[in-house]
Parts: sequence; C-alpha cells; structure tokens
Amino acid sequence: MENNKSEEKPLLFTLRGFHLSEDYGFLLPNPLSELPALYGPWMEIANNLPHLIQSHQLRSQVYKMPQLSSQHLKGHRELRLAHLALSFITMGFVWQEGEEETVKLLPRNLAVPYWEISQMLGLPPILVHADFVLANWKKKNLNGPLEIENLDTIFSLPGGESLRGFILVTCLVEKAAAPGLKAVVQAGNAILQPDKEALHQALQEMAKAIKEMTDALKRMHDYVDPAIFYAVIRIFLSGWKDNPAMPGGLIYEGVSDEPMSYSGGSAAQSTVLHAFDELLTIHHSKESTAFLHRMRDYMPPHHRAFIEEIQSAPSLKQHILSSGNEKLRIAYNQCVSVLADLRTYHIAIVTKFIVIAAANAKAKKGKPSHWAGNFQINPPSSLQERGTGGSGILSFLKSVRDTTRAGIIQG
Repeated sequence: MENNKSEEKPLLFTLRGFHLSEDYGFLLPNPLSELPALYGPWMEIANNLPHLIQSHQLRSQVYKMPQLSSQHLKGHRELRLAHLALSFITMGFVWQEGEEETVKLLPRNLAVPYWEISQMLGLPPILVHADFVLANWKKKNLNGPLEIENLDTIFSLPGGESLRGFILVTCLVEKAAAPGLKAVVQAGNAILQPDKEALHQALQEMAKAIKEMTDALKRMHDYVDPAIFYAVIRIFLSGWKDNPAMPGGLIYEGVSDEPMSYSGGSAAQSTVLHAFDELLTIHHSKESTAFLHRMRDYMPPHHRAFIEEIQSAPSLKQHILSSGNEKLRIAYNQCVSVLADLRTYHIAIVTKFIVIAAANAKAKKGKPSHWAGNFQINPPSSLQERGTGGSGILSFLKSVRDTTRAGIIQG
C-alpha cells in the first residue's frame, strides 16, 4: 500500500453512520404524509383527530377500526408515519374525556399493530418526541425553506394553532441544532487526530448552534398561547407511568394481559442535549441522571447509539485539561456557558407555560369555564407541577442547569 494509509488513525464517526444528516440533525428528513391505501382506516381517523376528540366520537371510531397487519409497511419512513399516526390516535383515545374517564385497555385492533410497529422501530408504544416533533412536519411549498411560515404538522390534536406552533417551534430548535451535531463529530475526530485548530473551530461552531437553538426557542412566545398549552394540549402528551390519573397503566389487548406503563412526551427525549452533555462531560445529579437515562429508552435506537458513541470516545474535557491550551479552554467554556443559557431560557418558558398558567387556571376555577376553539378547558390536576414525562419539572430543570454551569473549567 502506498504512503502507509493503513497507519492513519481511524476517524471516530460520521453523522451518516447514525442515519443523521448535516441539514436536519435528528429530524426525520422529509417525512412521508401518506401510507399505502390499505391503511386508509388509520389515516382517516388520524387526519381528523381534533374533531373526533371534541365531539367525543374517537373511541367509538377506534372500536370500529378493522384489524390491519403491519407487515405491508415498507421502509423506515412508512414505519415512522404509521407509528406517528397510531401514537396520535392512542393519545386521543386514552385522554378523550380528560383524566376523569380514562381507559384501562387499548383494543387489539389498535394495540397489536401499534406494538408490532414499535418493536420494528425500537420505540415504545406511546407518543414520543421522535413522533410528535421529529417525524411530524411537512413543507407547504416543497422548494421553499424550512421556516415556520412554510411548515405544517402532519397530524394534530386539540389545541389548534397553539399546538401547531408548539410542534413547529420545537422542530426549528432541532433544526438549529444540526450544525452543532456536525461540530460534535468534528470535535471527536479532532481529538483523535489530534488537531487543535480543527477542535477550536468545532467548539466555536457548537457554541454558535446552541445560541441559535435558544433564539429558535424564543419564538414559542409568538406561536403558543400558555392557557391553551396548559389546559388543552398537555394532557394529550401525558403518559401512563407515575400518573395518578392512570395508576394501573394500560393493557395493550392482544399483546399482554398485564398492564404496561410508559412515560409521556418530554423534551428530555430529544437526543440533542444528551449529545452535548456527553461531549462536554457534564455530570448531573444522581436523580436527574436517572431520569435522563430513562428517557433514552424513548429515542430511536440510532439516536441512542450516537450518544453512546460520544460517551465511549476519549474525553474532550480531559484532552483540554491535559493540553493546557488556553484558547481551547475558553472555547470549551463558551460551549458550557451557552448550554447553561439555553437551559435557563427553557426554565423561563416552562415557568410561563406551566407554573404561571397553572396559577391562572386555578384562579379561574369555579368561574364559568372558557373554551379553546370549542374545546372546554379543564386543566389536568395530576400535572400541576410536573412535566408530562413525569419529572418534578422546575426543580429538575434548575438542577440540570446548575450542574451544566458547574462544568466550566476554571483558569
């Protein structure tokens, strides 16, 4: 072999090796919005959920659904769309009557194909971030930009424009993270080379991407009404694990006679911050770490594998400490600092959309209830101070922000 190619150090990893793209990050690129005609009965219901839920007809429609096999679904994107459709139908089915009249059993015509598709994708049979955000977007004009004015969701639930805004703003936060993931890979490879300049550049790119994520998150204020988010939307993102409204979990008929428990949707199911935390060697408290690690079971397997790859690579922090390079230390600290800022901003959002909204909803109790569109607002009591993923939300977020900040390397 010429010029000793075999002795070159191997590159750590590429985004493509984990089915990730430089443009989209963890978003599913160009999700499908149609399934083969055979699955029309699912799509008909999934495309009409707000009406079926508000008119209290969804459960009766689901009971009438034919039993369809999942074996005619071909390829990753059809499976993702089917999981998205059945996840939305399941959330609507369970929470159609709020927390007063929940169900104990998901009927087999929904439960069996949902379970099979979940097994094929390595996802749990509940609505996860990988469905709700990552696979639930489409461009209005295919040649137009990936911007909120040119985007729409594939499926919806009660919550109207606020739900659409919540999903699409989160989608844009994920898109803003994409250059940061590319930088994570470049940083990992630069440590192996080792190449100080490439590493410095990667850290600067990463800090820039995290700032852009915070900027994208700020648009939540323009597109989501806190009262509707709190009182209408959140219950449909709730799970059946550690939820007083469904203490026994849910029986998936035809799958198991025993009830199963799964956590609801949570931003902690987004792989982005897990990847940044691992690269920067941020150590969270025992309790927070346990929750975050449990949320990894709700991610697509190749996203989880991406985190594990970073975890098993040589430590960036150790590399910078032992190099004694001031320029690298400053660039590293900048990443930690903007990551703490993003988490601080998330705390402000949660305070407005949950804590203050909860207080406002309480103040209105006993007064004539107002309606969102034509959907009666009756906030879920079991969710008052908790995230839909089941975490005690503000104390968790503050703890994670503080341990992020503690990662700064002192000069």
